[in-house]
Amino acid sequence: MKILITGASGYVGARVYSDLKKKFDVFGTYYDDQLFPELKFLDITDKSAVDELINSIKPEIIIHIAANASGSWCEKNPEIAVKLNEGGTKNIVDAANKVNSKVIFFSSFAIVNPDSVYSMTKLNGEKIVKETKAGYIILRPSLIEGFSPNTSNDRPFNRILKNITEKTPAVYDTSWKFQPTWLKHVVEVIEIVIEREIINEIISLSVPELKTRFDIAKDILSEFGIKVTPEDKGDSQPIFEDDLSQLKKLKLPQYSYNEMIAGIKKEIKEFLESR
Repeated sequence: MKILITGASGYVGARVYSDLKKKFDVFGTYYDDQLFPELKFLDITDKSAVDELINSIKPEIIIHIAANASGSWCEKNPEIAVKLNEGGTKNIVDAANKVNSKVIFFSSFAIVNPDSVYSMTKLNGEKIVKETKAGYIILRPSLIEGFSPNTSNDRPFNRILKNITEKTPAVYDTSWKFQPTWLKHVVEVIEIVIEREIINEIISLSVPELKTRFDIAKDILSEFGIKVTPEDKGDSQPIFEDDLSQLKKLKLPQYSYNEMIAGIKKEIKEFLESR
């Protein structure tokens, strides 16, 4: 089975790419940094380039991760954000329809309260993906934690990793509560969705417990003897609970917060031992 992953150099994409390569015939694209030498350059806003690449590979499944996930960047650059997150997604879906590819789309829990440029681009992206003729899966992760081969992107988990490897100050926010998502869980669900040929479903992915960034950092970093300082940043993001019923309905794996933390600490130890 041929699988194409867009954004395979990013924090999320790199983990999905490296894990799925162990089981499937996987191709990947990059835009900024070529994390793996075999990745192919692709600007998803270039329709002709998207058509050409997808037609040349003819993947059975396209896992579309490429996007800009920074809420602040999207607010500062709304036109570019729409062109990238919505226009790029339309280019992927249009090309997928020409070769009868299914699409697995990385959306976001943010669509539940679409009051920002980023959340609106993801909500509109979902509408576009539903036009995939061969079938689609929409994944809605929350804030993602866990090890990725891309350790340099400025993502929440990589900041925690940096606290350990570079002894940077560990100061984390206590104000916003959310249900975190484990990156390993995301990959497991994708593998099962592919193997069981599940289509036309929207799946929220997170643990059931509400936690803060401070909670997560403290519970991970304490294992490595690092003190975490709490800071109330007055984050105004809404607090809501993800509907995880689809995981149960589709008999997909589920994890508790404690299981996620234990797994992440194991991932970090394995990474440190390999350096």
